[in-house]
Amino acid sequence: MKRLVGLLVVLSGCSYAQLLFPAESHLEPATAGADYVVQGEYVSREPAYGAQVIALGDDDFEAVLYRGGLPGDGWDGTTRVRVPGLRNGSSIAFREGGVSLLWSPAGLAGTLPDGMPVMLAPTERVSPTLGAPPPRGAIAVFDGSGTEHVEGTIDDKGHLEVGATSRAAFRDFDLHVEFRTPFTPGGRGQFRGNSGVYLQDRYEVQVLDSFGLPEMDDDCGGIYQVAAPRVNMSFPPLRWQTYDISFRAARWDAAGEKTENARVTVRHNGVVIHDDVEIPGPTGGGNSEEDTPGPIYLQNHLEPVAYRNVWVLPK
Repeated sequence: MKRLVGLLVVLSGCSYAQLLFPAESHLEPATAGADYVVQGEYVSREPAYGAQVIALGDDDFEAVLYRGGLPGDGWDGTTRVRVPGLRNGSSIAFREGGVSLLWSPAGLAGTLPDGMPVMLAPTERVSPTLGAPPPRGAIAVFDGSGTEHVEGTIDDKGHLEVGATSRAAFRDFDLHVEFRTPFTPGGRGQFRGNSGVYLQDRYEVQVLDSFGLPEMDDDCGGIYQVAAPRVNMSFPPLRWQTYDISFRAARWDAAGEKTENARVTVRHNGVVIHDDVEIPGPTGGGNSEEDTPGPIYLQNHLEPVAYRNVWVLPK
């Protein structure tokens, strides 16, 4: 019932059109179409700028420009300009508010808001913890070899599907998770690769294709409806991403009263997005709080999010 309630909460914020005609999801770059080639990250060193291009379906795009560089890699944290783009044949033009950029396979060329010429070249970042092996004493919840330590389903590519739960329960721990969201250009909001990593099956760190979006507590990296990430470190969909999470469980006294809230530090693709953040209680769809350990749960919202290399180091 808890899972159904969580799903209904998400559906309540969506239109009937989204429910009746869900957007098509692509699971492999080779079959994702021409728009996927355009979507991605771009950088310029002189002047120092970063750009993230988001595919919105039907030949529509949006470019997000960041002064200083990409989020987590030079961006000044304040200057962020959004520019609509439209495909016209083989070219894609981004124009608004003084920005004029033209996309080609070589990148984005044109002028910035202040009229300065720029050439932003495509780049592909990789999380520094991607493929991190479990340290001594860790439990490999899922390493691709089977389901000895997890209740779940392995897809035909050897990845763990949503809806999986660790067989072991944990109190304080470090967690490493690798995930990949689908490419769903026609989707919006929570219908764009929705899942979540539940700590102790009580507290959710959201998983979603939030590439290029402002920081929100219900987007990727958010502690669901509790805290937005410091910076949105989402990579484009169909790229493997990492969460490295340090969790400290809530504390209870001998009378069974809670004396301290749970706390969590989260690194998304190697960058700290939550630093010892307090979680006052279970997030949406989470189990009730008790003075007991709990499992890791990978939320099932009926969307094809894939997981791999999941391990937990109990403290």
